[in-house]
Amino acid sequence: MLTGCVIIMDLDKFEELSKSRGWSEYVPNIITGTLTTLVWQFVRKHFAVVIYGLDEKRGTEEVVLEIPDISEKDLEEIIEDLERIRMEISRLGASISIAVALGPVTGKPAKNRRDAYNSYTRKRALKLLREVKRAGGNKVAVTH
Repeated sequence: MLTGCVIIMDLDKFEELSKSRGWSEYVPNIITGTLTTLVWQFVRKHFAVVIYGLDEKRGTEEVVLEIPDISEKDLEEIIEDLERIRMEISRLGASISIAVALGPVTGKPAKNRRDAYNSYTRKRALKLLREVKRAGGNKVAVTH
């Protein structure tokens, strides 16, 4: 296993927002379509592995990424880029919680949602994401 980071992004209260705006959950809208594009740009820039959730057909609401072998400088740039994603989603009228956990990563995409959270570092990232959401969301948080 490599030492890297797991990143989980999840739109906050998105089901409520979709219903209030009359959006279908089966096709991309301005938020999920933009998030899909922003995540793809992030993946390409940082050589991230998409573990779960990137969905071009329906739009992305939740995504799990891993980046192997990162330095302190890499982490700073990763956090800056995640903050830009958060601000762009906010500008469009939604909010997103983003959790970053440092530790061993496998770099292997998940077969399903359950498998996506089935590693030590992914579980730590998920725990942090839940804490961020409970505190109101719309934040990038990092755990070492």
